[in-house]
Amino acid sequence: MKKERTSSRFMATLEHMLSNDSWVSILVIVLGFLVGTLLLLVIGRNPAGMYAAMLQTLTGYDITRNVWNARYIGEWLTASIPLILCGLSMGFAARTGLFNIGAEGQYIVGLTVAQFVALYGPQVPVLHWVLALLAAGLAGMLWGGIVGFLKASYSVSEVVATIMLNYIAFFLSRWLTMLIPGTNTYRTPTFPATARLTSTLFLRLTNESRLNLGLWVALAACLFYWYMIEKTRKGFELRATGFNKEAARYAGIKVTSTITISMSIAGLFAGLAGAIVALGSFSYGRVLAGYDNYGFNGIAVALVGNSTAGGTLLSGLLFGMLASAQPLMQGRQIPKEITWIISGLVVIFISLRGGVRLFLEWRAREKARLRKETME
Repeated sequence: MKKERTSSRFMATLEHMLSNDSWVSILVIVLGFLVGTLLLLVIGRNPAGMYAAMLQTLTGYDITRNVWNARYIGEWLTASIPLILCGLSMGFAARTGLFNIGAEGQYIVGLTVAQFVALYGPQVPVLHWVLALLAAGLAGMLWGGIVGFLKASYSVSEVVATIMLNYIAFFLSRWLTMLIPGTNTYRTPTFPATARLTSTLFLRLTNESRLNLGLWVALAACLFYWYMIEKTRKGFELRATGFNKEAARYAGIKVTSTITISMSIAGLFAGLAGAIVALGSFSYGRVLAGYDNYGFNGIAVALVGNSTAGGTLLSGLLFGMLASAQPLMQGRQIPKEITWIISGLVVIFISLRGGVRLFLEWRAREKARLRKETME
């Protein structure tokens, strides 16, 4: 009897955890790291090297040499900023029942517009980079809004539309950037200092890392996301539309405009990510040779973060840590690809959440049936 009670309590606790999205995210992350650790053991590598690299990324402390360098913290946060913003882009659309696979295209549009404003905008301190951010955000909004309008007005699949617009954004960016005088196949002329997002404070605190003012933009975006979705009437309409479009329409919500607004705001976040990478991590404009993949990785960030502001922030920091730890892992004879394996496993496990819900619903029905049979 005691064993049965213990087993029953364990199953009840497990079911409670699996029914909570936050606990599911934590569990799948732990599982991803566990499998990654086992893979390293299988190939004959010491997993301690992987965790030492991650510790150094998060804290700046090298446990093997007893040395501390804040630059690693700055680079971790720098890598996390565009992931957080692209995660917010995916998550915001998801809250309205949309799948925004076009964050990469919106990111590219924002990056390209920011580069043009950086090169041709008024070289006035602060005003210059502020204008570049605003222009990039508006460009991202327009690019996302096109998809929202097509979806709302003509029922065009947002998945197909965003994939096609990703290609258009990429090749349009290459063509327009190559038109800039002095541009070669790789880069444009150097940006004026007034266009850069460089922060003297961050340079001093993080030992000359690339951490820049984009950090405040990302934090402000998370706050805006939370307030917009959770605390405003428009946020309620967005969530209601995501739960059930027909019910929302019956309740008097303008579903067409809601979908367009959702995709536009999603594009805003991705456009800002592009501007921050362009003006924060580089001193010149780039002729893109391929996708940076921040938009696509943002899908994983949003999934693990449950499309919430706080969850996406933490998830972006996690994926940013995995990306930043790669060079340190290689220095410890750990294949850098292990981080992508862990990331992929986390996404696969989080995708099984629907199956877990079906299992819990089946168990609940079985319990109800057994109780009914017992009472009869």
